[in-house]
Amino acid sequence: MLTLICRHFLACSSYYYALTAIALLVMMPTFSFVPEGEHLEQIRQRDFITLHTRNTPTTYYEGRHGPTGFEYELMRRFADRLGVSLNIDASHHPESVLPAVREKGDLGAAALPLLTDTPGIHYTRPIINMQPLVVYRRGLNGITEPSDLVGLSLGTLSGAGTSKALRELQEDYPELSWRESHELEVAELLAQIEDGRFDAAVIFEHQFRINRLFFKNVEHGFPLGDPVSMAWAVPSGRGLGLLKAANRFLEDLQQTGALDQLVARYFGHDDYLEYVGTRTFLTHLDARLPRFTEDFKQAAENTGFDWKLLAAIGYQESHWDPEAVSPTGVRGLMMLTRPTAKEMDIENRRDPAQSIDGGSRYLRSIMDRLPDDITGDDRLFMAMAAYNVGLGHLYDARKIAEMRDGDPDSWADVREALPLLQQREWHSKTRHGYARGGEPVIYVRNIRRYYEMIEYVERSRQQFFQLEQTPVNADPLLMFELIPPLD
Repeated sequence: MLTLICRHFLACSSYYYALTAIALLVMMPTFSFVPEGEHLEQIRQRDFITLHTRNTPTTYYEGRHGPTGFEYELMRRFADRLGVSLNIDASHHPESVLPAVREKGDLGAAALPLLTDTPGIHYTRPIINMQPLVVYRRGLNGITEPSDLVGLSLGTLSGAGTSKALRELQEDYPELSWRESHELEVAELLAQIEDGRFDAAVIFEHQFRINRLFFKNVEHGFPLGDPVSMAWAVPSGRGLGLLKAANRFLEDLQQTGALDQLVARYFGHDDYLEYVGTRTFLTHLDARLPRFTEDFKQAAENTGFDWKLLAAIGYQESHWDPEAVSPTGVRGLMMLTRPTAKEMDIENRRDPAQSIDGGSRYLRSIMDRLPDDITGDDRLFMAMAAYNVGLGHLYDARKIAEMRDGDPDSWADVREALPLLQQREWHSKTRHGYARGGEPVIYVRNIRRYYEMIEYVERSRQQFFQLEQTPVNADPLLMFELIPPLD
């Protein structure tokens, strides 16, 4: 059995993963008295698998279309592979996941660091590498190396894997001290940096990549120590069937490229928004959007769109400026042309309520005119692209997609075809000719990201509400354990 497991793990994609696997085997007890598939068979008989996780943007949360998150998406696919339903317990903090897996089963997926000395737990093959990262409050200069952390008010989360990097650093800098908590999550820790309660923190780089969009006063510092592997946890002593099934599933995802696609979707999409632009967006989110929120909600009620999507379009069009005017005479918060305003019976394009109403009804009219074969998000994204470039050019791009053996009903294929409208080789074959087809691609991409940010900020405000209700005389640092200097 050990030979089989060793051969499986040594086939991993990196030497680092192989060494990790060997370390795990050294710690692995003998399971000769436990049927290999006992746990897995129990899961299949009861027809569900229980996932112990955390409610965070990087693991599991309620999104626009229901549950989402990187590890939720992985687990949903794994449950489908097993042919069972998924039962979620997201009430955990980092230190409570593993005890729950040991005592209740079945599987822990909560950005868990792969540790070889965890009793009662087996870890799967590594999923992704997680790099500990120092982040700090904007305005603190010179935070560029480990020695700069000495004397700072420093925080991290216990049980998440980042405290290990700090303990290793403390061996070289015994005067280093920090606080760690198992009661908070990354977003709450970053909020405490913004509030001035901490100077800096150590989190994982992929966590910062997502959350930095919402904490404009927290800066990227420097990597700290070596990466650790994210893995799933299963209880030991109940057979290796579930562990093997999970490893086969994860290996398949890695070999087919599906895992890389999920990583890019959840952790790699903030590179197309410049951080400076993000700060401007967040400033306008607080200063401008509240004035128009009720207008967006009314328009959403009339047209069936999510008001946050309409708000995202409004930001892309004008930065929520009702006086905006383009060089071509397009004007207003939703930047309506004269013909569009006339078609939508809008008398004053500079009136924000009229502009929002007209823009949202125009978007709905575009969606209603698209072929019935275009469905779901593909239909929405194509309607947004047509809002920007015109319905005729969208149809031309669909034709080009078909000419290139693509699917004209798929946004992914039409998105690839739109920029070709700028090339004579292609636009000469279409009805409406040349168009700046790259613009609607960026247009849709930005709106999707603005929407995600508005949705996340709205959700964060609800999550942080309880923190804001903390009594004034309560010391937030009581939620942290002080790790003192060594000397």
